[in-house]
Amino acid sequence: MNAKLNFTIPTLGPAKVPSPIKMSKIQGDRLVNYITDDDTYIYDLIARPGDPRKSYRREEMMEKAGPREMLYFSPGHVHAGIITCGGLCPGLNNVIRAIVRALWYLYGVKRITGIRYGYRGFLPEYNLPTVELNPQQVEVIHEMGGTILGSSRGGSDTEAIADSIERMNINILFTIGGDGTTKGALAIAAALEERKYKCAIVGVPKTIDNDLSFIQKSFGFETAVTLAVHAVQSAYVEARDALNGIGLVKLMGRESGFIAAHTALAMPAVNFCLIPEIPFDLEGPKGLIAAIEKRLGENKSVVIVAAEGAGQEHLNANTEKDLSGNKKLSDIGQFLNVKLQEYFKKKNIEISIKYIDPSYMIRSAPAAATDSIYCLRLGTNAVHAAMAGKTKVLMSQLNDQYVHIPMELAVARRNYVDPESSLWSTVLEATRQPETMKNDPPAAP
Repeated sequence: MNAKLNFTIPTLGPAKVPSPIKMSKIQGDRLVNYITDDDTYIYDLIARPGDPRKSYRREEMMEKAGPREMLYFSPGHVHAGIITCGGLCPGLNNVIRAIVRALWYLYGVKRITGIRYGYRGFLPEYNLPTVELNPQQVEVIHEMGGTILGSSRGGSDTEAIADSIERMNINILFTIGGDGTTKGALAIAAALEERKYKCAIVGVPKTIDNDLSFIQKSFGFETAVTLAVHAVQSAYVEARDALNGIGLVKLMGRESGFIAAHTALAMPAVNFCLIPEIPFDLEGPKGLIAAIEKRLGENKSVVIVAAEGAGQEHLNANTEKDLSGNKKLSDIGQFLNVKLQEYFKKKNIEISIKYIDPSYMIRSAPAAATDSIYCLRLGTNAVHAAMAGKTKVLMSQLNDQYVHIPMELAVARRNYVDPESSLWSTVLEATRQPETMKNDPPAAP
């Protein structure tokens, strides 16, 4: 166990208000029980040599998510805000719906405000109206893709956002977003703490790339893989039915290749899976193009899946950043499309390349059933945490348990595909691509 990990969740103060949710405190009576802060899970389940596994400090244990017997907030005094930030992702409306219904029906909270277009909705210069939310307004929104609140990147004027929260008398803010959103939430929490303004900041992690730490999977991920498989199926059919056909599909994955890796496993027709974590040479006897040419000679067709962040070292350096601070990527899919056509033309080999980029179709789709369930449980647990006065906390499923994760831990580092993991090993077995597509380094003089 990494002794530096600290899963302690900050609170706004003592919980002294009895919950309106009536549950049991007796184990074994076949009634649903309250959760206490002493209900915890071990994060690291892997036993290592020399690790006695006998005792853990409390801060090394993850709090179990769920309803508490005592609350920090009196439900009648709560004004909750909900905000969605960053790129679109399947399940955003599901989370909004879950939060609104849990606040309204479980706790009797009637003041729920939706903030429009991300953090910009708090900034007076944009003059964006808010949306008053209730169960009737959100009843069927889970059937639609996107977010009824709108979303955007940027809007990071922390002090102005804190001013708006105070003016609106919001005392619970639910942030639904990824790395940049969570870092922004931490900055807002710090600004409010400096002003001694009590506001619970509770996050539901949204990152379709699955790259936030201590998050077993992000909502929308399974929907993304399911829809990506349909795109790869189309690429496969096009490649199979053409002379020397090549199907090339670019998927989401700026820094982490989880969607591409899982899609390759779900679609056995994939011959090459390119992800940001595994660099490759383009040319040379062991490079990607040589491997593609060899497979094309064997199969008469090839299917390639490339995460958007793969192979960026081969493209023109791009130093620009988007409004969330993310580096703008060059198009690896279009780059490979051109390079492959140039290479085979020089060799006088006729090929047929079909390039497919389904990214925005995937991002804007409604959530699949498994993600719908996940969003419901994340949103409901976010409400339980907020009403108990938890703050600077993300909802997570980890080791198949719903838990509270400190925001600071979740954004401390990215979650990457481990090149030495069983996941990547299985991808290599499924695609039969070379373990490395790097040429041998030149011999020392």
